[in-house]
This record gives sequence, structure tokens and C-alpha cells, in this order.
Amino acid sequence: MASILEEYEDSLSRPNFPSQVRAPEIRHSGYINARLEKETPIFNKQRIDFTPPENINCLVVCNNQLCMSLGRDTILRIDLIKADQPNQVDLGRKDESRVHKLFLDPTGSHLLIALSTNECLYLNRNAQKVRTLSKWRGHLIECIGWNRFLGTETSTGPILVGTNQGHIYEADIAASEGGLFGTNPDQYFRHVHTLEEETGPAPVSCLDIDRGYENRYCVIATTPKRLFQFVHKIPEGTEQQGFAILFSQPADSLPSIQEFPGNLGYSDLAFYHQKLRKFPNSFAWMMGNGVLYGSLEFSRPESVLIDVQVWEYSSSSEKPISIVLSQFHFLLLLPDRVKAVCILNGQVVFEDIFTEKFGPLKRMVKDPVLGQIWVYTERAVFRYNVKRESRDVWKMYMNMDKFQLAKEFCNDRPECMDMVLAKEAEYCFQNKRYKESAKCYALTQNYFEEIALKFIEAKQETALMEFLLKKLFNLKPSEKIQATLLTTWLTELYLNHLGILASDPSEKATYLKVRDEFRAFLSTQKNKDSLINNRASIYELLASHGDTEHMVYFAVLMQDYERVVSHHCQHDDYDEALKVLSKHKDEKLFYKFSPVLMQHIPQSVVDSWIAMGKKLDPKNLIPALVNYSQSAGTQINEAIRYMEFCVDELKETEQAIHNYLLSLYAQFRPDSLLSYLERAGTNPNRIHYDLKYALRLCAEHEHHHACVHVYKVMELYEEAVDLALKVNVDLAKSCADLPGDDEELKKKLWLKIARHVVQEEKDVKKAMVCLSSCNLLKIEDILPFFPDFVTIDHFKEAICSSLEDYNQHIEELKREMEDATLSAKRIREDMQEMRNKYGSVDPQDKCTVCDFPLLNRPFYLFLCGHMFHYDCLMQVVVPNLPTYKQIKLEDLQKKLGAAAQPSKSRSHTKDDDNVSLGKSPQSREQIKADIDDIVAAECAYCGDLMIRSIDKPFIDPHKYKEEMLSWM
Repeated sequence: MASILEEYEDSLSRPNFPSQVRAPEIRHSGYINARLEKETPIFNKQRIDFTPPENINCLVVCNNQLCMSLGRDTILRIDLIKADQPNQVDLGRKDESRVHKLFLDPTGSHLLIALSTNECLYLNRNAQKVRTLSKWRGHLIECIGWNRFLGTETSTGPILVGTNQGHIYEADIAASEGGLFGTNPDQYFRHVHTLEEETGPAPVSCLDIDRGYENRYCVIATTPKRLFQFVHKIPEGTEQQGFAILFSQPADSLPSIQEFPGNLGYSDLAFYHQKLRKFPNSFAWMMGNGVLYGSLEFSRPESVLIDVQVWEYSSSSEKPISIVLSQFHFLLLLPDRVKAVCILNGQVVFEDIFTEKFGPLKRMVKDPVLGQIWVYTERAVFRYNVKRESRDVWKMYMNMDKFQLAKEFCNDRPECMDMVLAKEAEYCFQNKRYKESAKCYALTQNYFEEIALKFIEAKQETALMEFLLKKLFNLKPSEKIQATLLTTWLTELYLNHLGILASDPSEKATYLKVRDEFRAFLSTQKNKDSLINNRASIYELLASHGDTEHMVYFAVLMQDYERVVSHHCQHDDYDEALKVLSKHKDEKLFYKFSPVLMQHIPQSVVDSWIAMGKKLDPKNLIPALVNYSQSAGTQINEAIRYMEFCVDELKETEQAIHNYLLSLYAQFRPDSLLSYLERAGTNPNRIHYDLKYALRLCAEHEHHHACVHVYKVMELYEEAVDLALKVNVDLAKSCADLPGDDEELKKKLWLKIARHVVQEEKDVKKAMVCLSSCNLLKIEDILPFFPDFVTIDHFKEAICSSLEDYNQHIEELKREMEDATLSAKRIREDMQEMRNKYGSVDPQDKCTVCDFPLLNRPFYLFLCGHMFHYDCLMQVVVPNLPTYKQIKLEDLQKKLGAAAQPSKSRSHTKDDDNVSLGKSPQSREQIKADIDDIVAAECAYCGDLMIRSIDKPFIDPHKYKEEMLSWM
């Protein structure tokens, strides 16, 4: 028993698969349907490794709970999850009663045992003792309608019971044991309806309770020849009150009764539940002359049975025992075999023959929860596992021209999907649904050329375009060549279509619709990427069709704004051209087209330039400003307006801009010239125009005042005064005062003014005013300019004033001489005192750097009191000296070393010795003095050297790591 569901034996017979007529294959390419291993059958039979101790009378399975009746009074219960722990319960009956039928609810908790003595027992999954349902006594139970919606593990809820007398009862069973005098499990048992055939009441073969939308309940009941439906809405919250409302309806308000002439004496009803659905979606009713099967639709106001078909038995002698239903097949149990019929086409797809080794087949049942199918004889139990039942459903739907359903069952099989799409495309093409055909063909792997030619031969350009669009949409990003070809072809087709529609005024609405589609096609990002690489061909296509409207539209999409602006300019649509430039703000295009636009709409162009601001380089716009007609004053004003904007708002410093504005002022607006020059200032380093160009320009147009200003900026004061005297004397005076530090030049300039006043204007009073205006001029400087006839009375005051100034100047010179004599005397005294100054050094004094006795080596003593050895001072001072001083010090040290060495040559003359002896001491002392000037110019610790080294680290960065390691 430990391996009752895990170990199997081989089947005793091999399943037979009826031959099927193969439909002609659809021509396609791209997929190869190769099967590397043999597919397992849909219905795979396995015999359970189980030998019952007694004959099996009945067997039921639900929710992994298997119950079987063995012999006369034994019930064997097996939890299939724990198959090695079977549970056996004895009925404890001493009479001759036998088990008639077993009924197990959907939860697997409630087992009803109908006895042949018109009694019924109840056994709960958690109980070990059967209980008698006293209220059920006297009825031979044939079927139970379980309540899947209200049933729990402890209570069945309201259920329906069918008897062999045609009566339908409503009952409710509770599993509570109670006390010694506890209540019976059957809560109530009341009659609700009786089923009849033409001869009177007939046994109730099957009962099923289902609930649809909006709490609409449906009860389906069958007799051997008839199928009844009871449909009614039960108010929410009243479900526990039972189903009496369904059976209390008038007979004429109930759905029609299904009746068939054949009679087996019994019938069987099977349902199929999809996963995650609370109600079944298909049924199969085994009756006298065949199987009635179809779908269920609980929202219908009339019969819930739809798409009903009848499958007739192959021979009248073939009497099935029971039926079960799967998603696409119903299985019939015959006395010696199991036959599976496809509900889609009514063909027998599976037939499994059993041998007589284990006895005749008794019944076939299905676990509604797990979907497993069980068949049993008196001595053996078999199980059918359903594997990939929908594997060939797509082909059946395809052959039935139900392509949408076919595609639903081959989503994970691209080769099958391709065949379905190809068949659907061909079907639509034959029925002249060309656009739908094109959409399907585009998704297949059929040869592209053949499909395209097919639509071309049928003269279906619209369908061809649909096909190409779908193909283009499905291309991979790497298929760039194919994308380019398709976009080019589609563009040609669109242009042809638009050309035809444009020639027919009655097709205006269609033309606009196709035009919008074409523009949407061009503007799609994926298509734009392909069109960019092939835009030359597209331009040629547009040009060949003369479609300038879409040429402009395409150029805008390609961001080829140069072509757009050029097109507008060629058609004298300058405002539109400027709009394109202003919208896209391409600086290069502004530079290129501004000369043309300035000839026609100068004010708008300048407004656009100003709006662009610093994005434009004004220097590159000068050609557009220069290239204008001499008679067009408006353009000149606009040019000045833009140049002023550049100078005043943009603070432009480019010399060419200022020079051009200067030239415009000089030629056309001279009243603004001087104010511009004055705003520019007088500092040559901050003036942005060319001074020489400005001087030449002003002189050429005889703007003397402006020339004087330029001369002043250029510091050519003599030329400024000479030219200013031609304008007025006051302007010349303002120029003469400018050279403030150069008194000689200033005096010269004022003499020029005085000469001009005396000789040209012959005005003595003005000359005297000039004399008082400049402190540098004396009466004797201007007297030569006066003619001989002028009397001294005019200069009396000036001469007296001059003499007084001379006397004051002489007195100041005397005082300065006395101060200089006193200072020289003090300096001589200080020098004499310094010669006699000395410092004393004690024997215990030490070097400030090395802290060794000072007198051991040559040393330096500073006035501040610091003492250094010669070599110690060199170590402190040299690293902090400038580079050029370090080089000079190194050179002096080399010269000092050379002067200290004795002469190695002994071949020189006596005169040479005398010269050498005479010069060497003097040269050596001079070198030492130069070294002292560099090294000992100041104390290393008190002078500027220490101040300059304040920002230097105490430890050399290059030696930091070494120093850090030495401390560790």
C-alpha cells in the first residue's frame, strides 16, 4: 500500500489511435517543424499497484480523497497525498444489504453510502464510524447534487438528492457528533420536485447545482431520456434557505426540456471546470442514442446550453457505461474499452482496449479538482493522466476557420502560429478581405516577394501598403537595409496615392486622411532613423512627383532647415523663411540667409537677431549689414539699431563691430558720433574701436570735434590742440591741460594757444586770461608774440607778479641748500661711528644653528646678537635664496677655491710672479666680500628671509614619509 500511487505497472494493452486524414500543408517558410523525440499520448494509462482484498463494488475520488467499497460492508479511504496510510471502516451491517452507490462531496469530507435496502449512511473524513441518515430511509439514492458554494468540511449546506422514483429532495447534513442524545446528522430532508417522462416518474440519473453571475442559480437534472433545467435568481443572503424557489416556478417559464428517443435505462452527465472559475463552461450528457455536448452560458435568460451538438454511437449494440469530460474531449467507458472523442470535430482520437484479466470494466470517474480520470474493475484500478491536451487544438480550429481560437492555443509554438496566420491570410484573401489578409501575411514567414506580387497582381495597393507597414513595424533594429527599402517603397506608394487623390476634387476628405497618415509615417521615430540614411532618394522621389509641400515637411523632419529656408526664399516667402530660422535658431543658417532677408524685411530680421541675443556672433552678420542699397535709409537705421544693441546690451568688445558702428555714425548719424566716442572713454586699453581707423574716418568726413577727441585718447596733444584751435579756444584749453606730468609739453601747448590768441585773434585780454589759466607760463614767454607797438601798461601787473615769483623761488633754493649741507654732515658722523663699532664673543658662546662652540670655526656675528658658523649660515640661507643668487653664489665659491690653490706651473717668469702676488690678495678679498654681501646681508633669523619662509612647511614634503617612519 505504500506505493499505491507512486509505482505503476506497464499497461496491459497499447492504446489505439484512429487514423486521421491530414489536411494539406500550407506553404510557408522560416520554421522547420522537427520533433526530436516521440510525443507522449494525451491520455496516458497507468495501473495502480494495488490488489484489493475483496472485490471493488464502487469507487469515488474527489480533492485527493479516494473512497472505495470492498465486499459487502467495508469502506476503504485513502488520502492520496499520504497513500501509505489507508483507513478502513466497517459498516457493521448484519443484514444482506450491499452498497448501491458512493457519493463524495467536492471537499472530500462528506461520504454518502447508498445501500440496496433503501437506506443511506454518512461518514465524515474525520470520523471512524458511519452514521445512519434516518430521514433518508425508504429511498434508493441514485445521485447527489452537491453545493460547491456553501459546503464546508463540517457541513454540506443545502444539497439535492435524486431517487430511483424520480423524486428530488433537498437536504442538509452536519458532521457534528453531539452527545449521547445528540442530533442526527441529517438536518432536514424535504421533497421539492418530481421528474417525469412520457410514461410517468423516471429515475433521477444526475443532478448538478451551479451559480452564475448576479447570484443566478441553475440546477440541471437528467432522467434516462430527458434533461431538465431549473434557473432562477436567489436573493443574496438567502442561499441557506434552499432551492425551493427554483422548483416552484410554473412549467411554462422553465427552459425547454431536452428529450431523445433512445433509452439505456440510465444516463450520465459530466461537466468541465476551468481553473480559477467557480462554474463549469462545458457539459456532456450520455444518453440513449448518443452524447449531447456543448457549452454553458449562465447569463442567458433562457436555456444555459449553447452550441449543442450530438455525437451518435457507432452501433446500436455499443452501450457506454459512464462518461467524463475534459477540456477538449469526452471519454466514454464501454464494457471492454475507453474511447476518447474530440468535442471540436467529433472524431475518435483515442481508444484503449482492456483485457479480461481483471474482469469487466465497472465505472469511470474523474476528480473534478485535479482532473485525473480513474477507471476500475472488481480487481484493479487504473488512472489516466491528461498530458498537453491542447497540443493539436490549434490545427482543429484552423481547419474550422476559427483562427482567433487557433491562435490562442499556439502562442508558445511559433511554427504553429505561422501556419495559422498563413491560413487566415489566404482565407481573407480568397474572401476579398485584402486589408485583413495583409495584416496576417505580414506576421508570417512566407516569402516576401510572393506576397507582394500577389497584392500587386490583384491591384490592391492599399492592402500592399498595409502589408509593408506591418512588415516594417516587425523588423528588428539590426535589419537596417530591409527597413530602408521598405520605407522608400512605402513613400513611393503614398506619393502615388496622394497624387491620384489630389487630382479628384471629390476625394478631398480622403486626400486629407491619407496625407495625415503619410506624415505620421514619416514622423515615426523608427522610420525617421531609416529615412535619414536615405534622404537623398526620398528627396528625389518627392521632386519627381512635384510634391513641394511634403518636400518641405520632410526637410523639417530631417532637420534640413537650410533646404526649407531656401525653398521659402526662392518663392519670395521671406516672412515664412524668417519664421523657420527664428523657430529652430540655427546660427549658421542665420549667417547664410541674412544677406538675402535684409534686402526685403530688414526690420523683422533685426528683431530676430536681437531675440537671438548672444547666440549669434555679430561679426558674422556684418556682411549682411554692409550688403544693402545706398538709397535704403531704413536698412541703415536697422543696421545702426542692431549695432547699438550689440554694444549697449550685449557689451560686445569685438573691434570690427565698434569700427562698423563708428563708420555708420560718421556717415549717417554724425550727431551720435561724439557721444559714442565719449561713452567709450579715454583709456586706450579699454577702447574697443581702432583709434587710427576712427581718426581717419572722422578726418575724412571733417568731424573735427571728434578728431580732437581721438587725438586726446591717442595722447597726441599737440595735434589735438592744433585741430582744436580751428574749432574754438576753449576746446584747445581742455586739451592743453591733459598732460599733467609733462610740464614742458603742457607749457608748449599753452604757448600754442597764447600765440593763436595773440597773432590770430589779436586779443590781448584773452592772452592775459591764458597767462592766468596756466601757472607754467610767464609774461616773458608770451612777450615775443606781441607786436612792437603794444605798450607796457598792458603787462604791468603780470611783470610784477613774475618778479615776486622769482624772489620766492630763490629763497626756497637757499633753504634747500642749507638742509642738504646739514644732512651731509650727519651722514659723515654716522659713517665714522660705524667704523669704530664692534661686538664681543665669549669662549662659551655657541652657534645658533648647530649649538657647538662658536670659536671652533669661522663665524658671523650680527647686530641682533645671533651668531652662526660660516657653514651653518650657508645651510640656512642658501635654500631660501632666489635662483639667480644661488647661481651667483656658486660661481663666487668656485672662483674663491681657484684663487686659494697654489700655481701648478713652474715655467712662468718673475714678472708674472710679481703680478700674481700683487693681484691675488686683492681678488680673494673682493670675492669674500661679494659672498658676504649675499649670505650675510641680514640675519637669517631676524631678517626678511625668515618672514618669506613663514608659509613653508617645517618638513620637506619629499622627506615627510621618511621623517614619519623615523618617529615610529
